[in-house]
Amino acid sequence: MKTIQLKAGKERSLLRRHPWLFESAIAQGTADAGETVRVESADGQFLAWAAFSPSSKIRARVWSFDEAQPIDAAFLIAACAASVRARGRFYINSDSMRLVHGESDGLPGLIVDRYGDTLVAQFLSAGAERWKAVLADALLAATGLSRLYERSDASGRALEGLPEVSGWLRGEGPTELVLREYDWQLAVNIASGHKTGFYLDQRDSRKTFADYSRRLKFERVLNCYCYTGGFTVAALTGGAGHVTSIDSSGPALEKAAANVALNGFDASRTTFMDADVNASLRQFGAAGTTFDAIVLDPPKFAPTVAHADRAARAYKDINRLAFKLLAPGGVLFTYSCSGGVSADLFHKIVASAGIDAGVDGYISERMGGAPDHPMTINFPEGEYLKGLVVMRK
Repeated sequence: MKTIQLKAGKERSLLRRHPWLFESAIAQGTADAGETVRVESADGQFLAWAAFSPSSKIRARVWSFDEAQPIDAAFLIAACAASVRARGRFYINSDSMRLVHGESDGLPGLIVDRYGDTLVAQFLSAGAERWKAVLADALLAATGLSRLYERSDASGRALEGLPEVSGWLRGEGPTELVLREYDWQLAVNIASGHKTGFYLDQRDSRKTFADYSRRLKFERVLNCYCYTGGFTVAALTGGAGHVTSIDSSGPALEKAAANVALNGFDASRTTFMDADVNASLRQFGAAGTTFDAIVLDPPKFAPTVAHADRAARAYKDINRLAFKLLAPGGVLFTYSCSGGVSADLFHKIVASAGIDAGVDGYISERMGGAPDHPMTINFPEGEYLKGLVVMRK
């Protein structure tokens, strides 16, 4: 077993059971991509077993802090089973859910979503890649399913020195699927859709939006960065009079319109715009158009803390424009999925946007990822998705 020794004082994060070890913390030692290494402090104290990644700044990701625990197939099989079992403790009103959420489930670099009877997995770290075959079989055994589609085509694979890979890893079947959540259905494509096919992390936010629509009787709704129309369908389910949905992807908008039809809603209650969100918000402002509810669910503006300043400006701009379009008493559902933007910073950005827009409001709720996308007490980086529900005074 190869050993990685840390520089003096660099063991503190591992002693707090944080699962990442950065390149700058290592004094000596190396290994092959994905190989399990023994991590020791400068004085030789055992700290963890970790998967080594020679290409990444996150040079090692921890499998276990237990010196007596061998990292082998049995360990990974047990970890997959425990992660799947844990989902039974969460309230998930859907036939689709996240079964493995990387570091939060003790399986760094592994993301697994279930869509009905099909699993979709992303192997995003060198360690997960090295154990791919074992993990795939373990996941199918834990769920009793027979199909697993691989979507290891995320940009983060390049940071691990890994090529993009996608396709059926176990079994085969259709890639066009329909998931059920709460009172609606949504079509997804696991081969070409974002992430593993869809944004399951926003499931509870969609339900909350439907509840607000039902209670406050929204007449005019604006859904920005709508993708395939999850919030659009939720608003209509809640009784919204008309929903305008904007995205810069024509294919996504086609699927959004199809999802409206799938749920039996009249197409005349919707408008779909293939357009830039910022430009559209400005055009609505110039025309004096207002909305009772607005959703801002943009793509990731800041993948790391290093991008936070630039992202803050982008988030502030769209929120400032949205605030100006809110009718008195209107509601803004605004989100950031940027890991480099903390919940506190996001709150400050939204507050600053409101001040610049001359709008005051109540924060009625703070939103996060659905419970099957957990954040653990030792890994705050797991809280990538954060949102605010702001009711204009």
